[in-house]
Amino acid sequence: MVFALVGLVVLALLGAVHRYVWRRFVGDTTAPGSRLRRAGTVAAFVLPLLSVGAMTSGRVGAPFWLQQVLAWPGFLWLACLLYLTLALLVGEVVRPVLLRVLARRDAARTGAESGTASGTPAETSGTPTEVPDETRPRTEKLVTSGSTGVSAPPEAVARTACDAPDPVAEPETEAAATASAPPGTTPAPALVPQPSRRLFVSRVVGGAAAAAGLATVGYGAYGVLRGPSVRRITVPLAKLPRAAHGFRIAVVSDIHIGPILGRAHTRRIVDTINATSPDLVAVVGDLVDGSVADLGSAAEPLAGLRARHGSYFVTGNHEYFSGAEQWVDHVRELGLVPLENARVEIEGFDLAGVNDIAGETEGQGPDFGRALGDRDRGRAAVLMAHQPVVIHDAVEHGVDLQLSGHTHGGQLWPGNYLAELANPTVAGLERYGDTQLFVSRGAGAWGPPVRVGAPSDITVVELASRQA
Repeated sequence: MVFALVGLVVLALLGAVHRYVWRRFVGDTTAPGSRLRRAGTVAAFVLPLLSVGAMTSGRVGAPFWLQQVLAWPGFLWLACLLYLTLALLVGEVVRPVLLRVLARRDAARTGAESGTASGTPAETSGTPTEVPDETRPRTEKLVTSGSTGVSAPPEAVARTACDAPDPVAEPETEAAATASAPPGTTPAPALVPQPSRRLFVSRVVGGAAAAAGLATVGYGAYGVLRGPSVRRITVPLAKLPRAAHGFRIAVVSDIHIGPILGRAHTRRIVDTINATSPDLVAVVGDLVDGSVADLGSAAEPLAGLRARHGSYFVTGNHEYFSGAEQWVDHVRELGLVPLENARVEIEGFDLAGVNDIAGETEGQGPDFGRALGDRDRGRAAVLMAHQPVVIHDAVEHGVDLQLSGHTHGGQLWPGNYLAELANPTVAGLERYGDTQLFVSRGAGAWGPPVRVGAPSDITVVELASRQA
């Protein structure tokens, strides 16, 4: 019942946002019945349907090819919707300022023209001299059906050109003007209406918002498709022996192989990791968004990971949406070592891993006692746990360093502020008592293949001994 209510609220919110975006980009800038208005209205219905399809097709078991067809436009539109809306909200502040500036400019121009038209001719030797025709102030002529050209004051011309009731009305054609002129007279040129001040501002603000929003999404998508960058940090551990000083762990999380990010994405990540020549690779959950049947081949490049002490894997919450047991078996076949509430002894420290808390629904949640309960606490301990929220359990069990992901660093600004509400650390290294927590921003993206303000990365964590 609760999920149904939340779903209704989300759908209502999406509907309201789409209505607002349609109004500002389409309703305020196009003529009723025009092709642009019809196209914009169709898009306002089709794009959200594609987004809903992209989010639900995998959960309902749709064919993988259909998931791929829906994913690109559906998820990209969600990112576009976010940044177009934010840009429009900024435009709401600019809009009244522009209207005020243009109104003052038009008032000043109209006043100047009115003063020129009502001025007296220059006088020489006390005798008025008529102003020659070529220097006489000119007025526009308004042409109406069945009448000859009649001079109109500039004020009327300004009102007709700038504040026409129908801001996008079709201008009077030359043929129509000729037909309406009496026989034997020269038809006056038709006055071409200009957009109203409000229409002009709507188009300027809408165009600027569209450019800013789409450019932001384009740059964010380029960053994801280009692949993650490499970060390096040094973490001192009090219990680490001198022999393990300088031990390098390549930490990668949230790869999110799926309908959008496939085999090429996996290959880029593997190549990037191997180029760092790590001593150990830690894959900290959320490897996939789909079943082994659909994505097994896309994950195969992971078999090419190279590290002196091997590659290790723990589950993330998305593995439990995708068949965690099958994926654990598959990554084992690829040469990675799954740590399911387990621990191994590495040169100079213990490496432990716990299942993600999402596994609790399947009776496969984290078990810190099993992973860490009987170890020698005189040795340094490094824990792989997908979600940062288990840091307090890590502190309780004497862990020296926890490696996590899950947050994506917020992925899409201002999502980092929401991520801060649900996670003790969103990205980077922080200390909790005697335990340090490192949270990776991840190497992939969930949903829209876009990152803004939280670039993807692979982090080489170099352990430092205080005895060195």
